[in-house]
Amino acid sequence: MFSLNGWRRYRALPGPRRRFVREALIQLLWARIALACVPFRHLAAWMGAPGTESPRDLHPEQEQTVEAVSWALRAAALRVPWDCRCLAQAIAGHRMLRRHGLRSTVYFGVRKDPDSPFDAHAWLRCGSWLVTGGEGHQKYRVLCRFPHRDTA
Repeated sequence: MFSLNGWRRYRALPGPRRRFVREALIQLLWARIALACVPFRHLAAWMGAPGTESPRDLHPEQEQTVEAVSWALRAAALRVPWDCRCLAQAIAGHRMLRRHGLRSTVYFGVRKDPDSPFDAHAWLRCGSWLVTGGEGHQKYRVLCRFPHRDTA
């Protein structure tokens, strides 16, 4: 949640970082509303054709944008008053990267260990960066992936 100290830290950020945080807040809210109101098949169609992947190479200036998006999503997700788990973060990041002209892939996985209870996870990759949900993603078997959908 935002506090006076958090507000001061936000105001101390350079202008571009503040813009990324504002964008992350908006996209996290959009993702949360979409997850509550839109059938998953429509979200999946928006994300891209299942099974393929986005490219793994990025230019250095694109890597700076990916790092800023990843940082802003983590910072914002920790402070919003609504549930903002891995899937909401992956969808929000997918939208943010698309807005900045970058292609990414959302991954859905389930825990590999058959003896543990059902556990699912989502993470987002852009180039070689794990933008969201990267910590511990190796424990999950990929069920489906949705790359950035090309719009013509």
